[in-house]
Amino acid sequence: MEELQLLGVALGFASLAGLNLYLTVFVTGLAVQQQWITLAPQYQQLDVLAHPALIAISGVLFTLQFFADKVPWVDSLSDAVHTLIKPIGGAFLALHVLGEADPVLEIIAALLAGGVTTLVHSAKAGTRLIANHSPEPFSNIALSVAEDATVIGGLALIYHDPVLALGVFALALAAIVYLAPKLWRAVKVHLWLVWKKLLTPPADEAEARLATQLPPDLHVIFHQANLLGEKIAWAAPCVSGGGKKVARNTFGYLVATIEDPTSLWFVAKRRWRSIAEELDLQTYKVVHEAKFLSEQVVLYSLERNPKYVFLFNRAQTALVKKLVAELQTRLALRPAPAATLPA
Repeated sequence: MEELQLLGVALGFASLAGLNLYLTVFVTGLAVQQQWITLAPQYQQLDVLAHPALIAISGVLFTLQFFADKVPWVDSLSDAVHTLIKPIGGAFLALHVLGEADPVLEIIAALLAGGVTTLVHSAKAGTRLIANHSPEPFSNIALSVAEDATVIGGLALIYHDPVLALGVFALALAAIVYLAPKLWRAVKVHLWLVWKKLLTPPADEAEARLATQLPPDLHVIFHQANLLGEKIAWAAPCVSGGGKKVARNTFGYLVATIEDPTSLWFVAKRRWRSIAEELDLQTYKVVHEAKFLSEQVVLYSLERNPKYVFLFNRAQTALVKKLVAELQTRLALRPAPAATLPA
């Protein structure tokens, strides 16, 4: 049981350091110094956190981070700086929980603790980057407050029941690992949008042209799914923003065909999976929405069909306007719905 308790405390400190290292050190040190908690004999190594210098430094750094975390993009810059600092801090805390051990075990524990801290920090940083897609600061403030509350609550749980804390933190880490691929795809899309916004100048309207061919690998995927052999009218590179049967944050192409003006294809390839989904636009309308980082083409229906969103970078404004105009022209060719005769 004592080994499980030690593991729960070590894993807990490593995890909480990934959320907020300075708050973890400050609250723990202050609690020990003010005798709000009494350390069990096996945790006496944590007495070092009660040193006045450590409390003062961690308190000042936490205060600075407290305000930085509330400002969009400043929080992401802070996360980038702490990508190297937090794993070292998480490993330091875990080693002081475990106390003196075999040097080989200490190195293994330091690597594992640093890995846990890095995993939690990466999840936090990725979530913050996604939240920064919206320029309003309220989501950043809410996330920051929730993170700080989680740290304080996690420390209280560690103190009262280390074994329960072990189970809770293990489940949390498992959830992060499970969601990591989706989070990574979202982060990759947001970094791409930021990169394009900062470094790519907007294209001139005269140069905006819709391509008439797909890349070779997607060309094969499209024609394997297009059983009627319809010819491509135009194809536009984009990122899926969600919709039924269309996975979010997937780089691909919107494809229109010459023969059918009321349908649109999304064609993509993600790892080993080929994607070719045909969207029936019989009841849909199309709008162009300009966002902080992206230009969005939104397809919606008044008949409660699923809404589809496709993202383009800000340098493609002229292309998006042309694409939306083309879609509106095509949808205007739809046959009018048949009138219903009274009974």
